[in-house]
Amino acid sequence: MRLRSLAVQNVRIHQALSVDFSPGVTVITGSNGSGKTSLLEAVHVAMRGSSFKGSDTDMLRQDAPWWRIDAKTIEDDIRTITFDPTRPSGRKRFLVDAKKQYRLSEKYKYPVVLFEPDDLRLLHGSPTRRRQFIDRFITQLDPLYGVSIRRYDRALKQRNNLLKQAAITSDELFVWDVALSEYGAYIIMKRQEFIDTLNQRLTAVYGSIAKTTDTVRMHYSLDTEISKQRLLNELHARSERDRLLGYTSIGPHRHDVLFDFNGTPALSVASRGEVRSVVLALKFLEVDTIEQITGKKPLILLDDVFSELDEHRQAALLTSRSDTQVIVTSTNFPDTLQDAPDVRQVLLAKD
Repeated sequence: MRLRSLAVQNVRIHQALSVDFSPGVTVITGSNGSGKTSLLEAVHVAMRGSSFKGSDTDMLRQDAPWWRIDAKTIEDDIRTITFDPTRPSGRKRFLVDAKKQYRLSEKYKYPVVLFEPDDLRLLHGSPTRRRQFIDRFITQLDPLYGVSIRRYDRALKQRNNLLKQAAITSDELFVWDVALSEYGAYIIMKRQEFIDTLNQRLTAVYGSIAKTTDTVRMHYSLDTEISKQRLLNELHARSERDRLLGYTSIGPHRHDVLFDFNGTPALSVASRGEVRSVVLALKFLEVDTIEQITGKKPLILLDDVFSELDEHRQAALLTSRSDTQVIVTSTNFPDTLQDAPDVRQVLLAKD
């Protein structure tokens, strides 16, 4: 699937705007505040069903009553997404293949690989950022994983709310312990499996970018298998401590994804350029793994990352993805794209 065009109404700062895409690379340029990222956000909603920036209400243009997104593919398939908070449902609505739905079904979701400037700080960022990276990756490959994440988060919120109360019983906690152990064990297992899968090619892909023989490996902070029963037992054993803390102190929401560079923690020895090559390698693997498992070439969204990369890494990012549709945002047209084929520039004017 490749996008032909996108039209947005009342999305962020855009009152009404239409954009045509190249089947190769489209570069959306404009000054800061011109709404470049908002167009990528609209594409993400159309292809994945949700924003990567905020809620449906956050996307609503100031003082506007509703927003609308129309996306058309090169096969002339059209999908329309509307959000009107005054509707009884209060939810956005999708119209795909003449079928209305309030949540984009897995049948109509299309894989998207998003690359943001903050991704380049993946190794130096918080454990939350690294968990979100691996979770977003796995969710595109395993719909059940996304469901498990949502149900785990809901159960975690309920348990934490209970832990903050003055008087609670073990039976009240047990209900949520069971839910956390069921979904948590699955989440941990899938994270460990996918990290093992990535490690099979990570060093090779890194070497193709950095032109070195250095080795790179990822590992999960919990390096042993864990069953539902074991996690349930650990939650029960920690219950008194959790009551004092007021929150759940163990589980996949507390874990981390760590990186080694030549057998040493990457943060201790890897240079800024080496760290960025590691992140690029992970993005390349994300694209390749999604295509291998789903049979679909994911749409690649690059949000203002060119300014963060030197020309060598810019070229590596684009030349390796010559057969995939790419949408780029940038304040200026990148020099590395001057002679590239199938490139279209879209210039936005700031309101």
